[in-house]
Amino acid sequence: MKIGLIVYSETGNTLSVAQKLEQALKATGHLVTLAKIEADRDQKTGAVTLKSTPAVDAYDTVIFASPVQGFSLAKGMSMYLTQISSLSGKKAACFITKQLKANWMGGTKAIRQISDSCKEKGADICTSGIVHWGSNTRNAEIDDVVRKLCAI
Repeated sequence: MKIGLIVYSETGNTLSVAQKLEQALKATGHLVTLAKIEADRDQKTGAVTLKSTPAVDAYDTVIFASPVQGFSLAKGMSMYLTQISSLSGKKAACFITKQLKANWMGGTKAIRQISDSCKEKGADICTSGIVHWGSNTRNAEIDDVVRKLCAI
C-alpha cells in the first residue's frame, strides 16, 4: 500500500513520532512517503503562511500528524487541510501531539477537526491517536499510536 504521512511539526515532537511510524510501516512492507508541511509564522501578528503543501494524489492512504496549539488543531495543518485536493476513495488516519494531559484540552477537538476535514474531502477515516507529550507514559502512548496506525 502507498501511504502518505503528512506532518506539520514546529518543535520536532510530532515529527519524531511520525518518523517512528514511518519506520514501522516500512517494516511491514508498505511504501511510505513522509512529507512535511512547512509554514512561516509572523512573530508580531501570529499569522501563518504555508510554504509547502504536499500533494496527496499518489497515495492509497494518508496519515495526518499535527500538534495541538491553543486548545485546537495547529493553524498550519488546519490551513493545509482546507486546500488539499479530494481524498475520495482514500483511507485516512491521524494523530496529534499535545502538551497538556487531558484530551478535552484540545486533543479531542483537534482529532475531530482533522476527521471532519477528511470526511468533507471524501476520505474514509480509519483511526486516530493522541500523544500527551508532558505525560510520564509518553513512550507507551507513542507505541500505542504507532501500533494502531500500522493496523490500517
